[in-house]
Amino acid sequence: MTTATGYTSDEMMTVAAAHALTSEMACFVGIGLPSTAANLACRTHAPGLWMIYESGTLGTRPDTLPLSIGDGVLAESADTVVSVPEVFNYWLQPGRIDVGFLGAAQIDRYANINTTVIGDYADPKVRLPGAGGAPEIAASCREVVVIARQSTRAFVDRVDFVTSVGHGRGPGDRDSLGLTGAGPTRVITDLGVLKPDPATRELTLVQLHAGVTVDEVRAATGWELAVSPDLAATPEPTAEELSVLRSLTARG
Repeated sequence: MTTATGYTSDEMMTVAAAHALTSEMACFVGIGLPSTAANLACRTHAPGLWMIYESGTLGTRPDTLPLSIGDGVLAESADTVVSVPEVFNYWLQPGRIDVGFLGAAQIDRYANINTTVIGDYADPKVRLPGAGGAPEIAASCREVVVIARQSTRAFVDRVDFVTSVGHGRGPGDRDSLGLTGAGPTRVITDLGVLKPDPATRELTLVQLHAGVTVDEVRAATGWELAVSPDLAATPEPTAEELSVLRSLTARG
């Protein structure tokens, strides 16, 4: 969908996700929408963002969007390339990564993520790509940002399979599991931005994108979505951001 102001809802979502990153961060980047948003941030307001991909490329700045974690463009521009065990054992698990940037096939009201199966695990309707490094990213990064298109198919009351733990079933669940990171601190969609409520840990609508109504967001959510009393408008993309983003996606 293209808005009256000349950008698509996907472009709005990607720019909003890029705004979650700063130059001071070390970011563990997932392929797809997270990669697009992180590379956009690097080329605009966060030139010092240190991007890490699961394949062991540290400090990479690819000229084009990678097609996978094994894409050669990641190694060509990296500060260094290390083994996958080193990425997880030295960088990720000890909490050295500021933010993990993940996508989701399904996400529930407590920001638990499913990228494994739709339906029953033993007899699924759809078998998804799987976990990869996402469970460790969700467990150990200091915080997690999720980017996903919002619909009742993706935003469900309870995920069919917990691939990556968000906030479990509510307050205290992460601590009880021994998870050191803060978990998902925001979920950015093509309709708005959701954050966990400080008390209940349930995702709450805190920002609306231009041209979107609260009713539209609620209609695209598989539970009774709470709305912040301080609901704000998401800053719209600038001409520079749209130009850089379109250049990236055209080449990617």
